[in-house]
Amino acid sequence: MNKINIDTFSYENAIEYIKTSVDAIFIADGAADKYKVLSKSGIFTDFIDDTGRYKDLIEKLWYHFNNSDETVAEGYHVFIPTSGKFQGKYSKIINISVDDITHIVQMTIYPIENEEVYLFILDELDKSMFIDQELTTKKVAAIQNTYLFSMYIDLVKDTTSSISVTEISDEVINQQLKYSDWRMMIVNMIDEKDQPTFLEKTDPEYLKKNFAPGRTSSFDCLMMNLEGKYIWVKLIFCRAETSNADDFRFVFMVQNIHENSLELLQTLKKYEQLASRDSLTGIFNHGRMETEIGNAITMKKAENKNISLMILDIDFFKHVNDKFGHTAGDVTLVKFTKVISDYIREHNAVLGRWGGEEFVIVWYDVSMEEALKYAEDIRCTIAKEDFGNIGQITCSIGVTDLHSLDTFDDAFNRMDRALYNAKSSGRNCVKSV
Repeated sequence: MNKINIDTFSYENAIEYIKTSVDAIFIADGAADKYKVLSKSGIFTDFIDDTGRYKDLIEKLWYHFNNSDETVAEGYHVFIPTSGKFQGKYSKIINISVDDITHIVQMTIYPIENEEVYLFILDELDKSMFIDQELTTKKVAAIQNTYLFSMYIDLVKDTTSSISVTEISDEVINQQLKYSDWRMMIVNMIDEKDQPTFLEKTDPEYLKKNFAPGRTSSFDCLMMNLEGKYIWVKLIFCRAETSNADDFRFVFMVQNIHENSLELLQTLKKYEQLASRDSLTGIFNHGRMETEIGNAITMKKAENKNISLMILDIDFFKHVNDKFGHTAGDVTLVKFTKVISDYIREHNAVLGRWGGEEFVIVWYDVSMEEALKYAEDIRCTIAKEDFGNIGQITCSIGVTDLHSLDTFDDAFNRMDRALYNAKSSGRNCVKSV
């Protein structure tokens, strides 16, 4: 190989060297949404078509997951047009995946005039040159892997900058995007129930009014990730501390808290269940059944569907405890519960322990006539059941149906009066009011 003499090396030599050394050169027209390849070699030979849509080119180059050719969810493609606008020379290292192999590419973009026409120059870099950088990046990612997105906001200028999407790139990505535009685009990635809160908390006037310099605030919501799945995230705003009180600059971050949130929700659900369940029988307790009856009354007023209430009392249960002991009494209550639970399993009904040996059932889509039939079936089933050492037991049952103008007291008093009538009539029977 001839040694290059820099004294005789000319501009033409430089152009010729670039032509033979650079891996790919494209010319693109953002306004017309098209591009054309001027030259390509190496990994770009089959990776990029000779011509095509400019938006497709932007998506293929960096709107994919880091070190992967898997593209991000369709909803986030709304940001592609603003990613393809450049106000000055722009350079970025990107990762592209070809045949499951990650290649590090230096991408340099030169705007031509002011008409969204750009010259792209791309060169594959030697990956060995970036081993230290890659290891450092992985260490940082291990520490900050929960932060999915960050950017800098200037509310006065209505601008965004230093946008980083960690799942796409380890580096800041280009986005010529106003904050006001970003806000109305990203709201579509927020769960519908959380959108009003998002719009309130991200409103420029709200941020100006509620954030002193240096103050940080956050709120949790469901947000679509780049895979198109909704996950729990924490949205964090921090107002920068500057010497100018009229500066309203913020750092905005999105933190992935999905696993922790699910774990917390499961824990809360567990304690909710514990708070709602009777510790002996495992069915709903008195408080939870009060809520169920209240909800049933609300449903009756709203939909006017048939809903019936039933209260059951084990006859002479005190004799069971006195003769066989409280342990045997507990066993009896558990089995009594199981017999009834098995019966109502095929029905739209909710069973709970009202207290002691009294139980309540809320029957949905069940008329008074049907409820009386079910009550008689339950009474007969209990009377035939073998309760071990105790033998047979019986129960008294009171039934009522809900009326559209009922209050809780109205419904409960009728049901309780029906039970009283059953017990006054010799027990082991069904009465209604």
